[in-house]
Amino acid sequence: MALPEFSMRQLLEAGAHFGHQTHRWNPKMDRYIFGSRSNIHIIDLSQTIPLLHQALVKVREVAAAGGRVLFVGTKRQASDPVATAAKRCAQYYVNHRWLGGTLTNWRTVSGSIARLRELEGIMVGEGQGRSKKELLQLTRERDKLELSLGGIKDMGGIPDIMFVIDTNKEAIAILEARKLNIPVVAILDTNCDPDGITYPIPGNDDAARALQLYCDLIADAVLDGLAAGQAASGVDLGASVAPIEPALARELTPEAAPEAAAPEAAAEEVAAPAADESAAG
Repeated sequence: MALPEFSMRQLLEAGAHFGHQTHRWNPKMDRYIFGSRSNIHIIDLSQTIPLLHQALVKVREVAAAGGRVLFVGTKRQASDPVATAAKRCAQYYVNHRWLGGTLTNWRTVSGSIARLRELEGIMVGEGQGRSKKELLQLTRERDKLELSLGGIKDMGGIPDIMFVIDTNKEAIAILEARKLNIPVVAILDTNCDPDGITYPIPGNDDAARALQLYCDLIADAVLDGLAAGQAASGVDLGASVAPIEPALARELTPEAAPEAAAPEAAAEEVAAPAADESAAG
C-alpha cells in the first residue's frame, strides 16, 4: 500500500499551473507564483508538488485512524467531481450550497438531517394516506434538503479534516472549520487568500481536468488510509468476499470517464486570455 502517485506532467496536462489574469490576484499568493504569460499568472508547480504530497499524507493518516473526510466544492465545475470522489471513498461532501452553521451549529443541522430521513421514509412507503398535493410538497422539501445535506446525512458528527476547492467561494466553510480547529486542505488559485489554510495546495481551481485530478488523488489517499487502518486492526483483506486493491479502485470506477468530455480549459486560457475572466468561477 502506498500513497497515490502523481507527476509534474499530469499537473501540466491538467492545466493546474494556470492562474487568473494578473490584475485578478491576491498579493499574499506572490510566493507561489512563478511568473506571468499573456497577462496570466503561472503557478509554481515545483512548490505545488511537495505541498500536495504533504496534504495527501495527512488525509491518509486521518482515514487510517478512522476519521471523517469532508469534501467541499459548490462551484459548478467542482460539484460533480467532489460528489463522485467522496462517494468512491465512502466519505462525505457538500457540493450544492454551504449552509451557514453546518459545522458550528451541528445540533440544528442534525435536526434537519432527521427531517430528511423522515421524508425519505415517507417516500419509501409511497406516501400512503396523503393527497397528491401534500406528496408534492413533501417531495419538494425532501429534494431541497437532499441538495444541501445529502452528502453529510451519514457523517454523524463534525469531520476530522476538510478538503476545499475555491477558498473564496467557500469562505464561510473555512471560517467554521478554523473555529472548530478542523485542519483544512485547500486548492489555492492566484486570487485566493492562503491565510488560515492548514495544508495549502497552489493550483488552478477552475479547469475541469485539474479539479478531477485533485479529487481523484484525495480519494485515493483516503482509500489507501482505510486499507492501512484495516490492516493495522488485524482485518484479513485476503479473506474478504471482494477485496479491492486501493491503487486499482479508480480504474474500476466508471465515473472516471467524464474527464474525456471535459473542455481543454487550460489551453483556452492561454489562447484567449481575454475570455478567461468571464469563464473563471
